[in-house]
Amino acid sequence: MGLTTLGIFHTIIGIIAIISAIISIIKFGKINLNHLTGKIYFYCTLIASLTALGLSKLGGFNFGHVLALVILVLVLVACFFNIKKIGNNTVRYFENFFLSFSFFLSLIPTTNETLTRIPFGNPLAKAPTDPAVTNTITVLFVLFVIASVYQFIKQRKLNLKK
Repeated sequence: MGLTTLGIFHTIIGIIAIISAIISIIKFGKINLNHLTGKIYFYCTLIASLTALGLSKLGGFNFGHVLALVILVLVLVACFFNIKKIGNNTVRYFENFFLSFSFFLSLIPTTNETLTRIPFGNPLAKAPTDPAVTNTITVLFVLFVIASVYQFIKQRKLNLKK
């Protein structure tokens, strides 16, 4: 597979973040920072984003590093909103969106790395531009849009109950 020790650590932490996000989304309809799964997502995503800055197949600063920095900002701002703005209010829309968007963005390199490495010796995709990668990311984007609309509607109902 050609992973460094940092790459292996990054991958394990990233998988934990993705699994915890999926559990939180299934359980709460969003990544909920007030529950264990959301907290695991937050901390593992912070670590995965920071460790991604030390990784580079291509050498030097690249698109993956930009994604890591954007994800880092999104989860930090969402956490700030969660801590400082208690209750059901307008800021919850942004918190939900930022967390969902960070999750979607994290799936871009995950999809690329997975499809260009697995199965070992004969990966499903040859490059990031391969249709297997681009089509999968397109499907994930559509799911992200649907989930975002669902979260918006659900949050709106909560806000109206105030």
